[in-house]
Amino acid sequence: MESKPLARSLSSQIADHLRDDVLSGVYQTGEPIRQEEVVDRYRVSRTPVREALIQLEQEGLIEMVPNCGARVAQTAPDAVQDFLIPVRSVIEVFALRMGFDKITDATFQAWEAILERMREACQANDLGALASADIAFHRSVIQLSGEPSLLRVWTSIVSQVRAYFLACYAEYDDLMSVYREHVTIVETFRDENLPEATRYLSTRIRDPLFSALSEDLLRQQQFPARCL
Repeated sequence: MESKPLARSLSSQIADHLRDDVLSGVYQTGEPIRQEEVVDRYRVSRTPVREALIQLEQEGLIEMVPNCGARVAQTAPDAVQDFLIPVRSVIEVFALRMGFDKITDATFQAWEAILERMREACQANDLGALASADIAFHRSVIQLSGEPSLLRVWTSIVSQVRAYFLACYAEYDDLMSVYREHVTIVETFRDENLPEATRYLSTRIRDPLFSALSEDLLRQQQFPARCL
C-alpha cells in the first residue's frame, strides 16, 4: 500500500483511514493488520497506531489475537445480518430526523463531493471505492444528529454487515444506478420535506420492516428495489 502521510499524528485519524479500508474491502476478513506496516504507511509512531487499533477493536471491526496481533474480524452470520439491517435503517432515519434542520449549504457541498467519488467509482467499476463512498455518505447522515452514541452504534452494526454492501452491488445490471439513487436521496433532502426524505431513505436500505412501503414508493420512483 502506498504511503499516506497525515496532517496530524492522531489515533482518530488513523482509525478513520483503517476503518474505511476495512469497510471497503481493502483489508479482507481474517487478514492481519500489521502495526509496523501502518506505522510506515502513515509515518507515525506506534502509540497512535495502537490506540487506533484498540478503537477499531471496540467497534468490532478487528480482533486482537494473542501473539499474532490484529486481524479483521468476521462479519455476522446471514441470519444475524437479516436482523441488523433493519436496525441500521431505523438508526439512520432517527438520525436524519434529529439532524434535518442542521443541513446547510456546506452539508450539500460535502454530499456532492461524496457523490462525485461514487460516480467515478461506478464508472471505473471499482467496488471498493464505491463501498467507501457509500458508507461515507450514510455515515454523514448519522453525523447530522450530533450524537456520538448513535455513530458508535451505527458503526458497530455496519462493521458486522460490511460484506453486504459489496454483495448488493452485484445485483445491479447498471452500477451507475447506485450513484443515481444516492443523487435522488440528496434531492429529497434538498426539497426540505422531512417525511418524504425519511421514507425515501428507509426504502433505499433493504429492510423487511418497510417492505410494503418500499414497493409502493419504488413503483412511483420507477426503479427496482435495491440496497444501499
